[in-house]
Amino acid sequence: MSLDISELLKNWPYEPGQVTARRIRGDDGKDKIQLRLDLGIYQMEVAGRPDGQRPYECESLLEHFQNELAVYRRKHGTDEGFAVDDRNCELLRAEASMYYHRYLAMFILEDFDAVERDTMHNIGVMDFCAAFAGSEADRAQMEQYRPYVLMMHTRSQALKAYRGRSVRAALYAVRTGMQRIREFYRQGGMEKHAVEQTSELVILGAMAREIESRLPVDPTARIRQDLKRAVREERYEDAAQLRDRLKEFRQKSAAKSSVVSSEDDESNADKEP
Repeated sequence: MSLDISELLKNWPYEPGQVTARRIRGDDGKDKIQLRLDLGIYQMEVAGRPDGQRPYECESLLEHFQNELAVYRRKHGTDEGFAVDDRNCELLRAEASMYYHRYLAMFILEDFDAVERDTMHNIGVMDFCAAFAGSEADRAQMEQYRPYVLMMHTRSQALKAYRGRSVRAALYAVRTGMQRIREFYRQGGMEKHAVEQTSELVILGAMAREIESRLPVDPTARIRQDLKRAVREERYEDAAQLRDRLKEFRQKSAAKSSVVSSEDDESNADKEP
């Protein structure tokens, strides 16, 4: 059997500036994820640790150390004194890199559940190292990537909700993610105007505006805007007419709600207790 992968690379050319991924069926009969890079191809398992390994019989190295922490807490009644040395922090970062490549591929393949899963793993690695790394350098090493991981997590949540036709849930996910990123940068001392110019917030801001444009139109929203403008410009006759229109809409809405409520009561009355 030849070990040369030149034929594979020739049949799947690399495109500079493009992230290309695919799902294939492995020789073991299980699906695999492949990511095309400039010098080759990454192949990863669909679930579990991307390289298929089970360190210390755990799904991931992070899970192993979380188990170690739980044992320590039961023994000592506190996590004070628990620490992860430089070598193990390096191994955790290497594991996080595997998950990064997989969630990048999964995002291209629009498997947003998998993106959420893998970004949560990497956020877990960041949180764990920030709390228990033995050195300051190891505690800070991965924090620089937190905004990007939060952005990818947010995008996957929003796109999944949007695909499920829940536009408002998608918008809520984006706004929540943006707030978490803002808090991270502000805690780091970044000025407010600079925070809003970060690539993560620019991307999510554009996403929020796109989602907002798909929200159902509120028939009273335009009237309220026109009313504010009329008052500001001291066009009081126009303002009075707009108030009447707004009142009319509200009365119609209240009447419609009353009818629906009455129909529900009648329907419930027909049911057996």
